[in-house]
Amino acid sequence: MANWDLRQQLATMRQLLLDEELLDEQFIQLEELEAEGNPNFVEEVFSLYFRDSTKTLESVGQMLKKTPVEFDKVDRALHMLKGNSASVGANKVVNEVNRMRDLIEENSFESCNATYEQLKKEHDELKGKMEAYLQLLKQVEAAEKPRQGDDQGSASDTESS
Repeated sequence: MANWDLRQQLATMRQLLLDEELLDEQFIQLEELEAEGNPNFVEEVFSLYFRDSTKTLESVGQMLKKTPVEFDKVDRALHMLKGNSASVGANKVVNEVNRMRDLIEENSFESCNATYEQLKKEHDELKGKMEAYLQLLKQVEAAEKPRQGDDQGSASDTESS
């Protein structure tokens, strides 16, 4: 029964991530790759994503503090962040990156700092919620491992009868 409750919590949390549009269909595709025999695939991908995206965001923040700001370099870093974010389905992060890149293209440089802060906020929110989701996923998997062993034990008990 506890396994079912954990599975329900996981499904609800996953649906909220999608309903809040923090994640999109690309995330579902990542999950399908894990289901095809790559255990911990989603966790590994997001671990790498958050490591790299956090560094990129810090770099962008440093570039925005320099005078004069080299917006061509900022745009290149944002382009890379957009691609990485899109590959994991980080929908709101992609949207904020697009907004910031549009501001750079329109020469609305004064608006970039506010958009950068919103971008960091969306990234941090996704990171926090994904860490909670992945932790719950581990709990579900751990709770199901003994059950799989029990099923095998039951089969051998039946055969020896």
